[in-house]
Amino acid sequence: MLDVASSNSLTSSLIPQFRVQFTQPSHHHYATLNFPKTHFKRCRNLIDSSLHPTSNYIPQAILSQKLPEDSPSAADATNPLPRPLTSTVASNSDGSSLRVAYQGVSGAYSELAAETAYPNCEAVPCDQFDTAFEALERWLVDRAVLPIENSLGGSIHRNYDLLLRHRLHIVGEVKLPIRHCLLANPGVKIDDLKRVLSHPQALSQCEHTLAKFGVTREAVDDTAGAAKFVAFNKLQDAGAVASVAAARIYGLNILAEDIQDDSDNVTRFLMLAREPIIPGSDRPFKTSIVFSHTEGPGALFKALAVFALRQINLTKIESRPLRNSNNGSSNRCFDYLFYLDFDASMADPNAQNALRHLGEFATLLRVLGSYPADTSRR
Repeated sequence: MLDVASSNSLTSSLIPQFRVQFTQPSHHHYATLNFPKTHFKRCRNLIDSSLHPTSNYIPQAILSQKLPEDSPSAADATNPLPRPLTSTVASNSDGSSLRVAYQGVSGAYSELAAETAYPNCEAVPCDQFDTAFEALERWLVDRAVLPIENSLGGSIHRNYDLLLRHRLHIVGEVKLPIRHCLLANPGVKIDDLKRVLSHPQALSQCEHTLAKFGVTREAVDDTAGAAKFVAFNKLQDAGAVASVAAARIYGLNILAEDIQDDSDNVTRFLMLAREPIIPGSDRPFKTSIVFSHTEGPGALFKALAVFALRQINLTKIESRPLRNSNNGSSNRCFDYLFYLDFDASMADPNAQNALRHLGEFATLLRVLGSYPADTSRR
């Protein structure tokens, strides 16, 4: 069992509890909710009754509606907490009974990632990243699959921030090759295009190719949404950068394929659940944590050294501002949180010892997930 806790009052308002505890499957885990079946049905009915009969799209406005008054909350200790997931249930299920949230509209790369992670699932589109997190937290869906970094564009900072704000768990990852296409309405040629719409990252990933076409780039919320807009408005002077699936769904022609500037264009998606995985040692695992540290010379070096001393490989480090940490003092305006991914399971005593060591000088420490590293599928 690993038990890491922080008593720092500065960060206690940011996260209600920092305690991480891995126990046997029959025991409870912190920060998970259990809705009785009656409450789950009410939540499902709430969302279903608010949507168009032919759509399962979840807009942010739907989540502003209040849950039934008798729904349990995180502070309701009378309801038993659910058991954690096994790695088999979390990552190897065929997904046939799961509703999986993703950001965007039908035809988005995130939809393909969701269907890759959970084949045969019901992919549920959400208009914002926040909406997908909230939908999962409120039992409107069973899982969420969201992008966290791209090999060309870097990290998705918004989702790092949301990982800390919501009490959800990483249960797997999917690495999806991104192949952009230039799409337009039937009859429109490349020479007819004056502008191209897409997500900012997609536009940046095709920067050189689009420059050759001599078009103006316009940023929108997502790639498939750009394709949908071009198609529904029958635009003759505008195209979209999106997927082959988006072209098929919205009846657009593919004017050019594989227009990304670098062929090695891969996005890593996180698979999220309300319950954590029971860490194992039967196969390679990856663990994701977030921490902040005390001030002083070499503080970050000391934090990273706890892994190097134990031969634990770090695969990712990301820093994000620690909000609400300055309490009016300009000297504390630039405190940071550090997100780390490392190649080890929390079932490994070596990893447990590393976090115990880190906990000696970390002012905040939370395990976001310990999950099979081989859940990625291309």
